[in-house]
Amino acid sequence: MDPLSPLALIIGAIFVNNVVLAQFLGICPFLGVSKDVKSSLGMGGAVLFVMLLATLVTYLIYTLLLQPFNLVYLQTIAYILVIAGLVQMVEIVLKKIAPALYQTLGVFLPLITTNCAVLGVAILVIQKEMNLLQSIIYAGSIAIGFTLALVIFAGIREQMDLTGVPKGMKGVPIALVTAGILAMAFMGFGGIVPTP
Repeated sequence: MDPLSPLALIIGAIFVNNVVLAQFLGICPFLGVSKDVKSSLGMGGAVLFVMLLATLVTYLIYTLLLQPFNLVYLQTIAYILVIAGLVQMVEIVLKKIAPALYQTLGVFLPLITTNCAVLGVAILVIQKEMNLLQSIIYAGSIAIGFTLALVIFAGIREQMDLTGVPKGMKGVPIALVTAGILAMAFMGFGGIVPTP
């Protein structure tokens, strides 16, 4: 990977290559959890924590185990197992150490196991040949971009609930149209910084 400044990597991951709106990863929680801003923030926080931890662990597994022993073909299976294990571990630890935080994130933690954005970022950092620091910055920025898109979309959906949406467009149809318009709005950030 060409060396990018950390600022360019952050801006590119949050705005230009937004994981939901440009790469179309994490669409299920984007549509499912974005009914109100509070739950969107909870999901975003949980994704940030798990994505950082999963990227760190999967990067180390790839560079210290899979690549040296020529087991790269096991990458996807290993990553899925690691992500599922990390989510379960985080859930158990939070339940024991911080029950209030566990109650806040309770419903969102199991959803992260099936969030393809977490797996996608773990694979992308290897494909883009990022080093460990770049991988962590990229994963954190992707999670922030995911949260930003989720919160903006939730705010728009809350506003639409207060307005008169035509009967045939209520629910999923208007959500998909709105997501498309939001994706086009984020395309306006293209060209601001070089992207990885």
